[in-house]
Amino acid sequence: MLRRVVITGLGAVSPNGIGLKNFWENTCKGISGIDRIASFDASALACQIAGEVSQFDPSLYYSASDLKKLPRSVPLAVAATQEALANAGIDLSAFSEEDFEGLGVLVGSGGSGFDFSEKQFEIYFSNQKNKISPYAISNSLVGMLSSEISMHFGFQGRSHVISNGCTSSSDALGYAFNTIRFGQEDWFVSGGVESCVTPAMMHGFERMKVNPMNYNESPTRGSRPFNKDREGFVLAEGAWTVILEEMEHAKARGAEIIAEVVGYGTTCDAYHRVAIMPDGKQSSRALSLALKDARLNKDEVDYINFHGTSTLLNDKVETLAVKRTFNSHAMNIPVSSTKSMVGHPQGASGALGVTVSALSLKNGFMTPTINMENPDPECDMDYVPNVGREGKLNIAISNCISFGSKNSAIILKKFA
Repeated sequence: MLRRVVITGLGAVSPNGIGLKNFWENTCKGISGIDRIASFDASALACQIAGEVSQFDPSLYYSASDLKKLPRSVPLAVAATQEALANAGIDLSAFSEEDFEGLGVLVGSGGSGFDFSEKQFEIYFSNQKNKISPYAISNSLVGMLSSEISMHFGFQGRSHVISNGCTSSSDALGYAFNTIRFGQEDWFVSGGVESCVTPAMMHGFERMKVNPMNYNESPTRGSRPFNKDREGFVLAEGAWTVILEEMEHAKARGAEIIAEVVGYGTTCDAYHRVAIMPDGKQSSRALSLALKDARLNKDEVDYINFHGTSTLLNDKVETLAVKRTFNSHAMNIPVSSTKSMVGHPQGASGALGVTVSALSLKNGFMTPTINMENPDPECDMDYVPNVGREGKLNIAISNCISFGSKNSAIILKKFA
């Protein structure tokens, strides 16, 4: 018999709010965290806006000496994890050796050490090879992210990173969910982090022509999913941590349960390196697999947190995929894109979506899609435009679509 898996803790370090309370309140109000890039001189870029966590202070978590050795993603992830542990009522000072051995880390990131490796390449190609960090290799590897989290908190259970592009943290949460419900572990620190607002990354995406070019003077309007005049996604950073736990394990320690995870589905278009299949078939199949896994009927779904990147293809195809899945019921489902306020945090997208979906179920509130000014006729669903909305919610889905033709969906249920 499969075990039930619940969410007992959440943590958020987001462009529109540091800390879960600030993030949720600002997201409900439709407050954007997108601004002109402040972390480096972006004047040579056509797109000069991003979702940066500008008020984040990494020195609260690491010494100046340690910060020189680490990519920015590590303190972001540690901050979100520290909050999620506290939110879940987990007191590490009371942990036994067995407790530390039993709590693992399974997180997602598209390229958690990219900023660190980019700086090391700059040093190398400026003929200062003797100044390259001895940690240039280890901390440029995406797999080191979970190791750093494990070392910071002393967790000695599994320590894995899923790196699957934009579905990375969705898949990490899905794998953690399955590992717990199949009885292999009792709990996990999961979720996702990304720190990718760097000169090379911005130039790379600019070459792909996927960033908005006309909103440097009005940054908060740059991410505009489902609009006819949308130009592309706004790159973002951030960390969202989710504590997943077997239900009886959570009850035994008196944890407050935020929501239940009930289904996960994943597919691949096997189509293109960066484009998604225009017919939305495999994205639709991922949603259908998640529904089957959750043993739910299509008409039981109350809300979907869309991937909603604001690119010309994604928004149209995702809308089509949901229509293919839910048929006539699709038009009855409120959906929204948090990326309209946060930007696109790449591999952390799934954790962002699951965090919002869990809080939506808990609070009976659907967050808005802001900047809905000129709707695309091909994007004709209920995107909760501009203003959030109260509603009776029982089932919510977090949907993700990735470069490399990957698709993932996670289904949450209001806990009862």
